Amino acid sequence: MTNPLLIENSEQLDNFLTQPAPAVIDAVKKMPGDLMILGAGGKMGIGLAIMAKRAAGEAGIGKEFYAVSRFSNREARGQLENAGVRTIACDLLNEEELKQLPEIENLIYMIGMKFGATGQEDKTWAINVYLPGMAAQRFRHSRIVLFSTGNVYPFVAMESKGCKETDPVAPVGEYAQSALGRERIFQYFSRLHNIPGLIYRLNYANDLRYGVLLNVAQKVYQRRPVDLATGYVNVIWQGDAGAIALRAFEKLATPPFILNGTGKEKIPVRGLAQQFGEIFHTKPLFSGSESDTALLSDASLCCKLFGDATVSPTKMIRWTAHWVTIGGATLNKPTHFEMREGKF
Repeated sequence: MTNPLLIENSEQLDNFLTQPAPAVIDAVKKMPGDLMILGAGGKMGIGLAIMAKRAAGEAGIGKEFYAVSRFSNREARGQLENAGVRTIACDLLNEEELKQLPEIENLIYMIGMKFGATGQEDKTWAINVYLPGMAAQRFRHSRIVLFSTGNVYPFVAMESKGCKETDPVAPVGEYAQSALGRERIFQYFSRLHNIPGLIYRLNYANDLRYGVLLNVAQKVYQRRPVDLATGYVNVIWQGDAGAIALRAFEKLATPPFILNGTGKEKIPVRGLAQQFGEIFHTKPLFSGSESDTALLSDASLCCKLFGDATVSPTKMIRWTAHWVTIGGATLNKPTHFEMREGKF
């Protein structure tokens, strides 16, 4: 799979994001039965569903792929259906609607509430903790990859490589606490019903329309100060993150296998802003200074199992800078990666 020199528009971006690598085609081919994605209407779910469908097509197999969401965004639903993915509009907190979903052999669970959690703590816990229990009981006969987040880990010294999957968790704030609750509930039902599963702790996925790199690039380009409080970050290309999620079905276990999904590099935010400044021919502005700790994940296990990411941070930086320069479309959803109190 050849990386483009630059990406010029959303059509080219979507095509590249959903292009399955040979390892993904092989994983989908080996996957027994069909696949359903719960929470597929979000920024990553659409591309993941289409990548899976394309992989099956290139493998020459006739699997069915289902994308489930409330689908408040009609454009997202149309994009999926045009790609041959079957869509189902469903309020998953409604038990009767949840029961009506088809039985499925393979399930990717992507539902979560993060932004807007502060002030809606009860809704956050309902979506992030109560709903996973409902879904795990409903799909007790499925094989499940459950999306989680690196926010379940504590902040660690900036000199650290980041938290490993075996390190103690210590979530900061109610969103992160509820994300850990999602994991614990899934672990409980996995043991109870012998559900083969994997918990996928992802941070931070980057699409040119969304992500830490875009947030920093926009601030440098617009001459706004870059907050240095969180001095280092991990990032991964969204296409690579989706590919790992599909290949993760090869590593299911009971109790669930835990996997950090991110890039292996630890990227300094100051240095990142300076790189964008060089490209934009401007001197970046900064606010604050680097704290002694950051939220970092060690991706060594992921790289060992699935190989290094196909898109390097250097390429992502170049692509993002060009995207900002040409005024490419964005989702207008800041990641708030710099937040240190767990309030989103």
